[in-house]
Amino acid sequence: THFKALAKLFQLLRRAGRLPEASKYLASAAKSSPRAALEAGYKYCEGLLHKYMNDPRAALTSLNLARRDGEWGEQAVMLMIEIYLNPENETNWDELQLDERPGGDQSEAVRAAEKLLRELPPSPRQAVLECYTLMAYKSKAQLEKACAKLLELLNVERDYLPALVCLSQAYLMLKQAPKARNHLKRVAKMTFIAEMVDDFERGWLMLSDVYIAGGKYDLAEELCKRCLQSNKSCAKAWEFLGVVKEKEMSYRDAAQHYENAWKYENEASAAVGYKLSFNYLKAKKYVDAIDVCHKVLKQYPDYPKIRKDVLEKARQALRT
Repeated sequence: THFKALAKLFQLLRRAGRLPEASKYLASAAKSSPRAALEAGYKYCEGLLHKYMNDPRAALTSLNLARRDGEWGEQAVMLMIEIYLNPENETNWDELQLDERPGGDQSEAVRAAEKLLRELPPSPRQAVLECYTLMAYKSKAQLEKACAKLLELLNVERDYLPALVCLSQAYLMLKQAPKARNHLKRVAKMTFIAEMVDDFERGWLMLSDVYIAGGKYDLAEELCKRCLQSNKSCAKAWEFLGVVKEKEMSYRDAAQHYENAWKYENEASAAVGYKLSFNYLKAKKYVDAIDVCHKVLKQYPDYPKIRKDVLEKARQALRT
């Protein structure tokens, strides 16, 4: 159907860094027939675009209307699970406080993902999504259970990329970085397959993060550039390039990379907005810093850190 072509087009536009063009194609698809906008294929494409544009709530609403469909349901459910487990599309393998209580943080989103998992037929991809769901509880016991399942899966299919990437994340969450690094180095040596672009990207970014933590900035940059070769819209790769430049105290260069990160994730992340405004401040681009602060505070009014660390200092600098 033409919706398959439309979904493919959205993937290609994203990879080319031309995602803003996608909405006009969605609009023409809606006009292609009187009932087009009600079809499951249309709802799937709409949900996919919302996901790419960093609007998880709208994405879930659209995908939910496709999830009972014979042709589109399975893909829609998989995307919904990914969104529930990681709505902000963040690197959710770091900054973890493992919860030692049984069950851990059983949030509504994780429970929703578990419910959706039951709608999927068994497959290696479904097994990996089940492990990501276990890991979302952030309890040591659940993480170890996920590791055991993934190792079992890799015994059958040694080079199954989604399982390798998921296992690496579990090891990072368990603070076992050397184990994660070994698997991620394997991922970095694998031949790129376009259909698995998201898994490759996640693996490369994870390894890049490990390298940044170890001060191996050149290796980290190389992996980020590899991400951007296959997906120019990869906000996280731009952000990591910014982190490297910031650590090297090249604030102007860092700000340029953060500008791209901010643009490609649709100006929706408070953390990226903070980094961008902070580096504008360091690069003495005070008006730009203030402008970004206002955009962040409009979305996140209770974010005192950016007001105190950046906005007040930038205003002060302009006065003097």
